[in-house]
Amino acid sequence: MKYFNITGTCIPGRHFMVDTSEKIKQIMVMIGRGNYFVINRPRQYGKTTTLALLEKELLTTEEYLPIRLSFEGIGGRMFASEECFCKEFLDLLAYEIRVKDSNISSLFSQKKNNVNDFKSLSVSISEIMISCKKNIVLMIDEVDKSSDNTIFLYFLGMLRDKYLKYQEGKDMTFHSVILAGLHDIKSLKMKIYSSFPTEYPPSNTNIVPSPNQSQSKIGTTKVGQNAISSPNVGWQGEAKFNSPWNIAVDFKVDMSFSVEEIVTMLTDYTNSKSADWKVSFTMDIKSVSERVYFWTNGYPFLVSKLCKMVDEEILPKRENKNWDPTDIDNVANALCKETNTLFEDFAKNLQNKPEVSDLIEHVILGRNDVPFDLLNPIINFAYMYGMIRKNEYEKVSIHNKIFEERMTSYYITKYALQYKSVHSKIQEPYIKKNGRLDIEMILLKFQEAVREKYSNDDIWKSDEFLEKDLRMLFLMFLKPIINGLGFSFKEVQTGAEKRLDVVVVFKDEKFVVELKIWRGAEYHKKGLKQLKAYMKAESVNKGYMLIMSKNKEKEFVSAKENGVFCVYV
Repeated sequence: MKYFNITGTCIPGRHFMVDTSEKIKQIMVMIGRGNYFVINRPRQYGKTTTLALLEKELLTTEEYLPIRLSFEGIGGRMFASEECFCKEFLDLLAYEIRVKDSNISSLFSQKKNNVNDFKSLSVSISEIMISCKKNIVLMIDEVDKSSDNTIFLYFLGMLRDKYLKYQEGKDMTFHSVILAGLHDIKSLKMKIYSSFPTEYPPSNTNIVPSPNQSQSKIGTTKVGQNAISSPNVGWQGEAKFNSPWNIAVDFKVDMSFSVEEIVTMLTDYTNSKSADWKVSFTMDIKSVSERVYFWTNGYPFLVSKLCKMVDEEILPKRENKNWDPTDIDNVANALCKETNTLFEDFAKNLQNKPEVSDLIEHVILGRNDVPFDLLNPIINFAYMYGMIRKNEYEKVSIHNKIFEERMTSYYITKYALQYKSVHSKIQEPYIKKNGRLDIEMILLKFQEAVREKYSNDDIWKSDEFLEKDLRMLFLMFLKPIINGLGFSFKEVQTGAEKRLDVVVVFKDEKFVVELKIWRGAEYHKKGLKQLKAYMKAESVNKGYMLIMSKNKEKEFVSAKENGVFCVYV
């Protein structure tokens, strides 16, 4: 029976999968052009599955012969020296192509005995390409796993040289080369530079001089900026080292899943289950797909994970097998409390990279709009790891609501001991007798707690306290109240008021609470109007506003203004 797969390669016929045929078509166009490129996307973003589907598509043609390799699990021996790499590389090619074309496989094996450096490897590849009647497409997966050395850069430099000569009709080489991994070629180089040994070139690497360069000119250069631009490199060359693969074109195929693509997976699911269970589904597939997208923003792992949780954790406990959008909310809420390798990677990066952590916290709390600019290395890193995205205003946003909720929990835990306690007490009547959430009581009790703990502190003079600390305190206050029975998500609103809207969902009720700084009566009127518009968009009748002010004369009061319950702190 087919199932939702969240580990390894997804296989049609065994797993419920999104129809990515349009993405494959776009990549096939790039291959048809003979492009070299990197499929660089965050972890668990479907890169390996895409390569597998691409290989399958290429095999249906008479024109192409794909060879798909992976550097995962190879170990360090392949990268011990230039000669080791060249021989192991030909071995890998021969092994992977043995079933598809035994003759070409034998050629790769035979050439292994003739190579001892990249120059001889280059000659061997040319001879094999001349013998092959098809265009060979080389695909290398998991290039991040074994690339902490210079050998790999030299290999890319060789491919670059061959590509340029091939374009001029002076050489034969792979028709197209596709790398897949977390890093693009620029960040991969930075990753390798950070792992250089004390001296360069490394002593275990065979560096041979170019024909026009004497052996005496090949020395060692201390690692650093000079190493990157050092002229003391052999035939592999300064140009190749500076830009080992600057022939690679940008990979702009959107690898995330759209609502329409998620629909294809759930349609396959309902058709398959209808046959297995002998039942007729009446699921509103479009609504469910939209809710999956709402939480995941199309992040492939999260899309499959939510669907898997509904299918394997919720449906077995009930007779009705139809899915509902609230099922997606429930499993998303549960997922936000779990841990997995993806979340653990985020936590590690937030702990080890304070500047990235500051950016994420800054965005979550809505303190300022951050322009999305990948030339900024901090933004580039967070984007590369899938933490952030560019929103419709060209600003930085957290990639999706699940990541936002998970990272918010991380900061709440981090700051739990740092702030004076404003945590809600279990005995407080935040839940009404009818089981509904009393959001007004929550706001009033938070106001009371803040007045007791912070009203006499000088920190009230700081905008930073209002924009960061007080907002974090409210999220810390709210979390234990709704934990288990509801969830919240945040919408950062652009504009001078630096609003942060917190949408609380408790059972089947939704509440919109706007957190804003007092900036005068005119801004306040404008804020009320904006909140009313947002309430309409969220289909809620009641709105709430938590207004933060640093005026010494302010009063801790509450009032209903234009249908909005306002609480001042």
